[in-house]
Amino acid sequence: MRVLLADDQTLVRSAFAMLVESAPGMTVVGEAATGRQAVELARTARADLVVMDIRMPDLDGIEATRLIAADEDLAGVKVLALTTYDTDEHVMAALRAGASGFLVKDTRPADLLEAIRTVAAGEALLSPGPTARLIARVLRTPDPCVSGSVPGALESLSDRERQVLVLVARGQNNTEIADTLGLSPLTAKTHVSRIMGKLAARDRAQLVIIAYESGLVSPKSA
Repeated sequence: MRVLLADDQTLVRSAFAMLVESAPGMTVVGEAATGRQAVELARTARADLVVMDIRMPDLDGIEATRLIAADEDLAGVKVLALTTYDTDEHVMAALRAGASGFLVKDTRPADLLEAIRTVAAGEALLSPGPTARLIARVLRTPDPCVSGSVPGALESLSDRERQVLVLVARGQNNTEIADTLGLSPLTAKTHVSRIMGKLAARDRAQLVIIAYESGLVSPKSA
């Protein structure tokens, strides 16, 4: 797994690099100090996943993520956003831009490695603690590009697909969804794939956003 690290703090990048290089099957293919460097290195270093700090000079992590997600040559490159929760108001914007998940920076080293594996495998990953509060904050000023079109799109979902979407929004993976609903993991995976197709969602992270912004799931219920 080829990992690109983007953070404007040299010490943070060095610590992350040592951690990633110590993990079997992972290698660091580049380090970026700005968002623009991150986009350029994602193109040239053939990274599979970018660990992206949200706050960086020149081009912030949100815009860098947006450029990576919009680049057809970078299709399949995943972005894991990092934030200092107490000061960062832009986590959901990063998810809307194309990030497949986010973690707060005080995450334990082992959890960061597991997060990289999870996102690289195509699963969404959201730090469980701040997720509901962050979404509640964002919903006070919903994205006009998403809000308004989503409720109608949800009408295309079957009752079972709505149940699955609720569980995705609560952070359950396919195996957990299968256990909750009494399905096989393959059937749960099929439901998630169909929901993504019907809602034109890039990944599970965007399904989470849609579920909250449509009102299907509320931060309090999650």
